[in-house]
Order: sequence, then C-alpha cells, then structure tokens
Amino acid sequence: MKKAIVIGATSGIGMETAKKLAENGYIVGITGRRKERLINLQKSIKTKTFIKQIDICKPNMAIELLKELIDELGGLDLIVISSGIVRPNLELSWSNEEETIATNISGFAAMANTASQYFMKQKYGHIVGISSMSSLVYSDRSNAYCASKAFVSNYLRGLRILLTKASKRIYVTEVVPGWVYTEMTKQADKSKLFWTTTADKAAEEIYTSILKKKRKIYISKRWRLLAWLINILPESFRVK
Repeated sequence: MKKAIVIGATSGIGMETAKKLAENGYIVGITGRRKERLINLQKSIKTKTFIKQIDICKPNMAIELLKELIDELGGLDLIVISSGIVRPNLELSWSNEEETIATNISGFAAMANTASQYFMKQKYGHIVGISSMSSLVYSDRSNAYCASKAFVSNYLRGLRILLTKASKRIYVTEVVPGWVYTEMTKQADKSKLFWTTTADKAAEEIYTSILKKKRKIYISKRWRLLAWLINILPESFRVK
C-alpha cells in the first residue's frame, strides 16, 4: 500500500485530502497542532492511520517529528503540505506577521525540504503544496499571508527543477485554490467571496492531480482565467 502524510490535517483542505487518500487505499499519516482533532480524524478513517502532533512554527522540532512519522509509516510515497494561517493585520502587529511567516514560510519550507531529501535518496515520490490565488495579489489586510503564498509557489517551482534533475520519478504539484469554504474563509470579507467551492470538492481535485502527476492546478479550474488576467493587467488590479 502507498503511504502518504498530510501536514495540516486538522481542518479544511488538509483534513478532506487525508480522508480522500485513505478512501483510495493509502496508509495515511496526519499531522497538526490540535491533537484532539487528529484523534477524532483518525477514528473517522477506516484504514490504518498514524497521527503526529507537529507545530511547524518550530521547524527544527517539526523536521525531527516528520522523520519519526515517516519511519512509523515504513516509508513515504506522497506528502501534502496544507498547513497555513492568515491573520488580518491592519495594525501591523509583529506577532501576527511573525506567526504567519513562521507557519507559511519557514514551516512550509522545513516540511518540503525534509520530504525532498527523502525522495531524492529513494529516487521517487510526490510533493503537493497548497498555495493560493492570494499569491498573485497584494493586500493591506493580510499582507504577510499574500507574500507567504507567493513564497510557497516559487519554492515549489524551484524544487520541481531540482528534484526532476535527481529523478524523473519525483513529482511536485502546486495547488492554487481560490475561495474554499474553510475556517480560514470565516475571516474573509464575505462581500468579496465568489466562485467558492467546498473543501471536499477541493480534495477530489487534488487527488485527481496526484493521479495525473499534474504540475499545477487551480481550484476550481475557472480561477486559471483570472490568474492569467491578473498577470497581464496593470499592477493596480492586484490589490485585494
């Protein structure tokens, strides 16, 4: 059986992706900060599931815990890095900025780097990273979040170049969601929500992208058109 780890499986896209992988025969390792939610998710999944409480804001510790989880699974074929936070921050509180950077940049890179090194040694594997349409725009309300998702996208693209040189059997998929109904969107300005989808539908599209070894997907597909428009329109149109 194939083995997968979902980083950030306690809610939203990460949780639904973990369920989808388990439904399709994967042995799944699930991680997150909230242990009670991990336990509840483990109970709801009928196949063998491993849990590991990981706070990716502490990257060095998170790296060691991820390595432990890989050993407990007996290997790794796929990692989905779904952890991410957004902190509306018009007052420019440094603690909010710092937490966003620690989670969405340092934590993300630590998990992707660790998985990359493992896959390079075994010459195969698949990394799926959750970016965002916010990576294409600027926001005074959540500046650090938008910037962090731009980092995620660029980091994944660079990894793809590097890992493809190591082995043609290592794949990197960049997932770019638009609006998805999750705990995160509860903080959003509801008047700006459109083309919104559910986390379980997002998970279905992510699973399809894994099967097809896609380099990049938009959730849903219509967001691809908006991404293209954003890239050709004047910079003023990038303000969120």
